[in-house]
Amino acid sequence: MSISRQNLSVVIVTIKSEKIIDDCIKSINQNLPIIVVEQSNNKNFKDQLEHNYKNLKCILSKSNLGMGAGNNIGINAATTEYVLILNPDTILEKNTIEELFLASNKISDFTILAPIEKKFKNYGFDDEKKSIDNSPFKVDYVDGFAMLINKNKIKENHFFDENFFMYLENNDLCKRITKDGGSIYVVPQSKINHLAAKAVDERFSDEVELSRNWHWIWSKFYFRKKHFGFLNAFIDGAPRYFSSILKFIFYLAINNKIKRKIYFNRASGFYNALLGKSSWYRPNLEN
Repeated sequence: MSISRQNLSVVIVTIKSEKIIDDCIKSINQNLPIIVVEQSNNKNFKDQLEHNYKNLKCILSKSNLGMGAGNNIGINAATTEYVLILNPDTILEKNTIEELFLASNKISDFTILAPIEKKFKNYGFDDEKKSIDNSPFKVDYVDGFAMLINKNKIKENHFFDENFFMYLENNDLCKRITKDGGSIYVVPQSKINHLAAKAVDERFSDEVELSRNWHWIWSKFYFRKKHFGFLNAFIDGAPRYFSSILKFIFYLAINNKIKRKIYFNRASGFYNALLGKSSWYRPNLEN
C-alpha cells in the first residue's frame, strides 16, 4: 500500500521550541494531521498551536520524557498507518512529502522512508563501500530528525526504546528493524533542511550542552551493551571515561567552570550507564 495524505500523520516532539516550531509547521502541507507532543505542562503553548493550526493537535506529556518516549506518544496517538517523525528544527521543501509518496509507489515493501538532508549525511551503512544514485536506496540506519515509519511493519508495535532519553534511539530502532528483516530507504529526491541543535530555545544552550554530553556517553554505552554486550560497551567507552576524568581535573585546576561541568557530565554519563542506572539526567529548562 502506498502513502497518501489520507493515511499519513506528522509527529513533532517539542520542548521550549516556541521560537522555531512555526517554521517547521508552515512547511508541512496543511491537509496533513499534525501531532505535537510538548514535553511539559505548557497549556499556553498547546492552546496557541491549536488555535493557529486547525490540522494540529498538541499533547502535553507533563514532563520531559525524552525523544523516544515523546515520539511513542505521538505514534500511538496517530490513527494513520504511516507517521512522519520530524524535529521542530526541520523545514520541508515544497515537494518533500510528495517525493516520499512517489517513492512509496516504487518500493513494494519498506519499514522506514527518509528524506535526504541537503547539507550533511543523515544516513549510514554498516558497509560504507555501498554506492548510491538518485533512486531510493537501502540503508542500515537514518537520523531521527526525519523518518517516515510504516507502523504495521514494526514488530509488536515496539517503536522507540524509552530507556534512551536522547541520542541513538533512532539507531536502535533501525537496528531492530533490519534484524527483523525490515527495510529502510532514503529518497534522494525528497529533501529536507535540518537546522541542527536549534530545537530548544538558545537561552538554554548551556544546559542543553551539559545534557548532550551526559546523554551521548550514556546512550553509547547502553546501545553497545544492548546490541553487542557489556564487554564491548566497556572497551569502547572506558578510554573516553578516563580521559574525561583527567580533563575534569585539569579544568577544575584552572577554574574553567563550563569545561569542568562538561567533562564531569561525560564521566557521569559513562559511570551511570556502567552501573546500569537509567538515563535520569535532565537539563534545567525553567524560566
